[in-house]
Amino acid sequence: MCGIVAYVGPKDAAPILLEGLQRLEYRGYDSAGLAVVNAKSLRTRKVKGRVADLAAAVPAKFKGTIGIGHTRWATHGAPSDVNAHPHLDQEQRIAVVHNGIIENADELRRRLEGEGVKFESETDSEVLSHLIGRMVKDTDSLREAVLRALKSVVGTYGIAVVDAQRPGEIVVARNGSPIVLGLGEKEMFAASDVAALIRYTRQVVHLEDGELAVIKADGFTTFTSDARETAKEPFTVDWDAGHYDNGGYEHYLLKEISEQPETVARTLRGRMDDRFHIAHLGGLNMDARETRSFRRVKIIGCGSAYYSGQMGAQLIEELARIPADAEPASEFRYRSPVVEPDTLYVAISQSGETYDTLAAVQELKRKGGRVLGIVNTVGSAIARETDGGIYLHAGPEVSVASTKAFTSTAVAFALLALHLGRVRDLSPADGRRICEGLRRLPEQIEEILTLEDRIKELAKKYADAPGMMFVGRVRGYPVAREGAQKLKEISYVHAEAYPASELKHGPLALISPELPTVAIVPDDELLDKNLTTLGEIRARHGRILMVGHRTSEAADDCIVVPKNEVELDPILLTIPLQLFAYHAAVALDRDVDRPRNLAKSVTVE
Repeated sequence: MCGIVAYVGPKDAAPILLEGLQRLEYRGYDSAGLAVVNAKSLRTRKVKGRVADLAAAVPAKFKGTIGIGHTRWATHGAPSDVNAHPHLDQEQRIAVVHNGIIENADELRRRLEGEGVKFESETDSEVLSHLIGRMVKDTDSLREAVLRALKSVVGTYGIAVVDAQRPGEIVVARNGSPIVLGLGEKEMFAASDVAALIRYTRQVVHLEDGELAVIKADGFTTFTSDARETAKEPFTVDWDAGHYDNGGYEHYLLKEISEQPETVARTLRGRMDDRFHIAHLGGLNMDARETRSFRRVKIIGCGSAYYSGQMGAQLIEELARIPADAEPASEFRYRSPVVEPDTLYVAISQSGETYDTLAAVQELKRKGGRVLGIVNTVGSAIARETDGGIYLHAGPEVSVASTKAFTSTAVAFALLALHLGRVRDLSPADGRRICEGLRRLPEQIEEILTLEDRIKELAKKYADAPGMMFVGRVRGYPVAREGAQKLKEISYVHAEAYPASELKHGPLALISPELPTVAIVPDDELLDKNLTTLGEIRARHGRILMVGHRTSEAADDCIVVPKNEVELDPILLTIPLQLFAYHAAVALDRDVDRPRNLAKSVTVE
């Protein structure tokens, strides 16, 4: 969630660091800072606020060809200039930026204070600068000092460290928080996200957990925490700087909603077989016999990824007739799960770096589970840790709230369900029907996007409500959960989602004219039961916004979307809820792309 950028080369570091930090703003942060080495001394600037505030605080003559920068999302200590990174040692020789959480920070702080160290900040991260500062005096080697200091640390970290006395190198390290190296022409970069590097290079190297690197202008070396050198092969990132532009839209979120016809088409491209009506998913790394051996599917993810997993579980049960369910990865990893040999596990993460999901994958692998990944970022940690999987090819998602990645994930699950179903008992006719339905999705999403003006007016009408209820049955319930998630995270309007059949078991007590309900009503075998639910709400004077395939006199307002196959309809029903949440947030003057208290890639517990 925090952002790291580092540079060493022939150019002034500060402008490169600032530009990189700006590209990491979408990750969520509350303060920013940078440090450069000049004439064997450190120059730093740190501010509470935006990268623009930091840029304004950096003087014109802030020279240095090596430096590190950071955007902070507070975990220890309130947002402030002092708590912002980088943190220095007492001699002002070492500067450190850190993502993650040092779990034994209090113990290390007490030990260092007992040795005469005076701390400036409330952060856990500052212990790193003092530990490394004390070690470097003993070893006269930054690499060795970092290695020794990290042996005392318990927790997660992605760090970049500079030493004013060694102005030609930067040491970086990873344990549970991503670090990627960027290879330039007689210059090197490091960052927590490829987005910070993409303007300067598309040749990157990902560090593994427990791995460190020394980067210099002419190259890099990587090694493990026990000082064994490792061999790393760079790969080329498909995205370029243009993918991170807002394309003339007012917000990245609206751009990413509008891109969905194209991103869904990319997720589908080359993956459907017209002869056998099956999905080609070579990245699964499983033959037909192994695929048939699984008797259950367990899906894990966090936030919107978890809700897409619920949608995926429904698709797998309907099309493949395999028991499937979804669970929050953050809960799964802590409950000592029973890992069954005939269960296929699927981990979902847009960034591929979500810490709770990554930790759950590692626990599954430790227990011998077969794990697939559905991710959007090539080379990410979850992509490397899993046995196989599906890349979304949705392109960079910059806004904190996920839209196009959510939709592409649901489409990826439809492909997976089709693949599992056709290997088992799904008929060729049903396979053809699903393939044809998937091919219609991009055009139908385009049709839904033409409803934006109508949805905008409805969003304005309901935006002042103190809260909203979202309800849906079976296929509609994950849609309701994702709709409530979108509304609450970007508009700050309280929203709760319930299965429609559960209203009468408690939540119906909340229904009143002041609490509108968004009802997901697909035109399926449960239509009559859903309309009955609307009647129950109307009888209690509740206002209803219905999202479905037809209008109804039982609702105050309706959004009608095109119909696909019943199994695929939930994908389309999600799109208007994205637009509704977006326009409600705009009407309430929210910071749409960077909602408060949230981050794009959650890499801490």
